[in-house]
Amino acid sequence: MSRYIDDTRDWVERVVIGLKLCPFAPAPALKGLIRYATSDADTREALLEDLATELQRLVASPPEEIETTLLIHPRVLQDFYDFNDFLEVADGLLRVLELEGEIQIASFHPDYQFADAKSDDIGNATNRSPYPTLHLLREESIARAVDSFGDTRSISTANLATLRQLGPEGLQALRRGVPT
Repeated sequence: MSRYIDDTRDWVERVVIGLKLCPFAPAPALKGLIRYATSDADTREALLEDLATELQRLVASPPEEIETTLLIHPRVLQDFYDFNDFLEVADGLLRVLELEGEIQIASFHPDYQFADAKSDDIGNATNRSPYPTLHLLREESIARAVDSFGDTRSISTANLATLRQLGPEGLQALRRGVPT
């Protein structure tokens, strides 16, 4: 399972932080506050159990120890549309655990596709991770980051410009660790 964590950590460092796709990612990464967890689940039900465990772990941990969690699940929900459907189930779990307003779940997938984009649109790369991944975020941390950043509407525009300039080949080279 460490390969999945290593690949995901490399993606976070090279793509997410390296391309500045998320201006909020460098601080917790540099402080070692990102928990990388893997799930052996091969069913949606087993993944839901692992998600519940990780949500409870995050809430029980002080932000100075774990700011955010990336739950990597390489054996289940390989199909993006199945993965996307699962997000409703994941949000339902937040309600059951009474974590709405406290934790938010962001989604990353190798075949991620925004609803208004074609599958080959380079903009999808902002959410294309090496493996299906659920990102568990503390809403308090998001609010603090947004307050310090200011106008967040410029982020997606800047990301798209960066990805278009890099292009698909440059992005693939970056993911492999080849300098661009």
